[in-house]
Amino acid sequence: MPITAEQANELIRQRRAVFPNTYTNEPIPDEIVKEILENANWAPTHKLTEPWRFKVFRDKALLRLGQYLAQWYKEHTSPEQFLERKYNKSLTNPQRSSCVIAICMQRDPQERVPEWEELAAVASAVQNMWLSCTAYGIGCYWSSPRSILEANEFLDLKEGERCLGLFYMGYHDMPAIAGKREPIENKVTWITE
Repeated sequence: MPITAEQANELIRQRRAVFPNTYTNEPIPDEIVKEILENANWAPTHKLTEPWRFKVFRDKALLRLGQYLAQWYKEHTSPEQFLERKYNKSLTNPQRSSCVIAICMQRDPQERVPEWEELAAVASAVQNMWLSCTAYGIGCYWSSPRSILEANEFLDLKEGERCLGLFYMGYHDMPAIAGKREPIENKVTWITE
């Protein structure tokens, strides 16, 4: 059954960032996480480089991820800038989530396309994940703290691979929020001649 334009419009316009402090304890089944990742796999990719790579943190690994993020923040923040609230958020946000996915990019070894195209492909894959989560009623958001951008060893990244952030996911109890955008007319120039 084909998706109508109205259904696609509604899905795209309902996508929101939903943060871990609103997540419930209901686990996301592995089958749904796999389906969301499969949808990511269908993002556009120039020369079929398919640069997206994902590392899924579940169960006890969420505690380990939170400990890493909190420790990194503590070690890289001066005492006068250190905020206990931010430390605790780094520690607990992964544990509030049903899963957290490290969003990584594997650069094409032959560099057949510019790096920005690989980044755009990964961002498109994440948008597919975000729209899929919206359709499943799952809250999510993409976070890119320096701690994870510099986590090559923690994430055991391969040569040419880099992390672009974390994708937090969880069922939530937050009511729908109206979106805000400036009118598209302010951002478009029509060229007819």
